[in-house]
Amino acid sequence: MLLYAVPFFASGSVLLTAALAGTRVSVSAPVGTGPDSGAHQVRTAHFPFLTWSVSMVVLALASVGVGWLVAARFLRPLRAITLGARDISANNLHRRLGLSGRADEFAELAATLDDLFARLEAAFASQRRFVAHASHELRTPLTAQRAVLQVALADPDTTVDSLRAACHEVLGLGGAQEQLIGSLLTLASGQQGVDQREPFDLADVARRVLADRSDRLATRSTALTVEAALGGAAVSGDPTLVGSLLANLVDNAIRYNRPGGLVEVTTSAVAGGARLFVRNSGPVVPPAEVCRLFEPFQQLDGRRIRHGEGHGLGLAIVAAVADAHGATLVATARPTGGLDVEVTFPGRQTGDQTGGELAAGLASRSAGSS
Repeated sequence: MLLYAVPFFASGSVLLTAALAGTRVSVSAPVGTGPDSGAHQVRTAHFPFLTWSVSMVVLALASVGVGWLVAARFLRPLRAITLGARDISANNLHRRLGLSGRADEFAELAATLDDLFARLEAAFASQRRFVAHASHELRTPLTAQRAVLQVALADPDTTVDSLRAACHEVLGLGGAQEQLIGSLLTLASGQQGVDQREPFDLADVARRVLADRSDRLATRSTALTVEAALGGAAVSGDPTLVGSLLANLVDNAIRYNRPGGLVEVTTSAVAGGARLFVRNSGPVVPPAEVCRLFEPFQQLDGRRIRHGEGHGLGLAIVAAVADAHGATLVATARPTGGLDVEVTFPGRQTGDQTGGELAAGLASRSAGSS
């Protein structure tokens, strides 16, 4: 209220003082001491102080009243926005301020807050889905382990060989659980960003990843053709996280492929950075489904992911690591089946810097690659 009353009072005071400053007040006083004296002397006062004082008091009261009315009129929408935003919590993020009927700064502020609440609602919903899926995936091997052990212990004819087989099965389930926990930790690390950057060559990371998977490719029942064109590609960041990104792309390309299919890995230097390109043949991916595949615990046909087929975290890790390194991630559905995934990293940077936001979001294009 004072914010509006003080300027009104100040401007009124200046105008009133300026108006009264040129006013002359004449006062007539008798001359002489005799009772019959009729002579008078005129005295002139240049500033009517009493009139000015009374006017200032009236002006101050009027300023307070006008300030109160103006503040009540113009701050009412802001008060409504404040109360509405205060009532919205994590349990009712679906509510909106909805300040309609206005076209001013308050309506723009309300629209901005509504957009923020919409993004928060989507983030909370995604987090709830992630926690539900993660708890299910963690509970499944524990339940299976308990069942295997209970069956082995309840069998009166249990032999050493059957116990040994049960132990091997429990170890396999434990390995799957360990793999899931490692994937969750990698995903969390990628989402936290990169605190310490170091220079490295993307081609060296690709060679190491492909070498680690050579035995796996050799033992597959259906052979895959792996083509690698690894040119020098200098980047800076966390080589461990980038290795996880490339490993998950290659694993995804191997797992979701067709008999006699193709896996192509290319690294190269580009203007201002380095480029990683991974292509694979495989089932046809609808272009509208590409972005969903980069969310946690998602699979192309929407089925629950069975153990041994991965946990649906590979491409989510790819997106998180790319985000942490400020890289551009573009995924393209091939008309003949499979995906083309291109990750463009910014060039080497000096000093320790934190990972920036994703330079360009995940994009899905329906056109086929060359």
